[in-house]
Amino acid sequence: MRVTPYLLFIYALLFILSGCSSYGTVHNQKQTGHEPTIPPNFSITSKLKSRPRGEITLAIAFSGGGTRAAALAYGVLKELEHTTLIHKQKNYRLIDEIDIISAVSGGSFIAAYYGLHGKKTFKNFKKAMLQQNIEDNIITSILSPFSWFLTTGRTEIAIQIYNNTLFKHATFKDLNTPNSPLILINASDLGNGVRFSFVQEYFDLICSNINDYPIARAVAASAAVPVAFNPVVVQNFQPCENHAQQKLQQAMKHAQQNDDLKQAVKGLTDYIDTQYPYLHLVDGGITDNLGLRAIYEAVELSGGAQHFTKRIGKPPAKWLAVISVDASTQAAPEFRLSNKVPSITESIEAITDIQIHRYNVSTLSLFSEALKKWSIELSTPNHQVTPFFIKLNFNQLSTPELRTELNQIPTSLSLSEPEIDKLISAGRSLLRNHPSFQKLLKSINATQKLNP
Repeated sequence: MRVTPYLLFIYALLFILSGCSSYGTVHNQKQTGHEPTIPPNFSITSKLKSRPRGEITLAIAFSGGGTRAAALAYGVLKELEHTTLIHKQKNYRLIDEIDIISAVSGGSFIAAYYGLHGKKTFKNFKKAMLQQNIEDNIITSILSPFSWFLTTGRTEIAIQIYNNTLFKHATFKDLNTPNSPLILINASDLGNGVRFSFVQEYFDLICSNINDYPIARAVAASAAVPVAFNPVVVQNFQPCENHAQQKLQQAMKHAQQNDDLKQAVKGLTDYIDTQYPYLHLVDGGITDNLGLRAIYEAVELSGGAQHFTKRIGKPPAKWLAVISVDASTQAAPEFRLSNKVPSITESIEAITDIQIHRYNVSTLSLFSEALKKWSIELSTPNHQVTPFFIKLNFNQLSTPELRTELNQIPTSLSLSEPEIDKLISAGRSLLRNHPSFQKLLKSINATQKLNP
């Protein structure tokens, strides 16, 4: 993931000056075997079981991309807020049909905030994050003499700022509000290269409980660009007895015919089978910049769509829709216009962009095929399940000028007011005008309110 050159310079300088003296602060707690069962820990199973069955099954994935990603995703949510579903002479907002939001990096900010605040997001999030110069706040705090001798690293400063501006020290038990969607915040484990989701199923692998874990720390991990930020450290309390090993063995059986899934399960098995006392969690975009693989793996490693619906105790809805909000940019590097050798920063950015876009293509293809397969698995002669895969990105914008302008917006935590407004407007128009979204609305008899 790219950062602005100024921020990269400051962080790189401080990284050199600080050497290897920083230590991650551990905030997760060991399972004792005597935890209360009410309320249940924040898990995929318990959260989806607690949601009433809606008219459609709707999942959304928010990509990385700093404030740019958060603003675009906010626009998509706002459009869903203004889309009304009419069923049995009652009106429903389409946003209330969201079952899952899976997010990485910049997309994790809006996902977590919406999970905490629901409708209030549209009143407060723009001021709480989008209009804040979080990047300058972090730099100012890092350059403060009070921070020069800290041993906890730059990420702890960012977490404090995220708490002050956005999350107010909320924890995952605060995401267990009735009827709210499952929020999947995803990071990458720097030690073994696997994706790590902040849900109880993953915390069981390290003998820990998630309910009291701070949301700001999870979001910071998901957005922790390596070098620019220190990893968020989570302690592994293995060994323990919580049936995690048996569940992984069952998942490996389901993964036998898929090399990607086998690799994922093998990486997670390391937490149990090897000496692995600490996880160093960084940018979720490293292992999946679209946020789609968390949904894919949750379904496939449970044995497929039928097994997954039985696990959460929900019969399949008639419509199965997934919206992928991709805020990655494809701006042409300036060094293409000259025979001058690219700088180190330009080279790193180009390599990163190439890898992200190629992996994104692979993920979209994988998920598209999976969605078709799931709809077939869930369909019966008397109940057909229709899939809709709605893929949103900047290449779909209406004019070349607008595409060029938004592709030039950097991956940072600070944007101008005009950039924010254009990104929000782009998110709304991309969803509203997408052919697959229009087909979904027609199928479920929905109407859109076009007011801002």
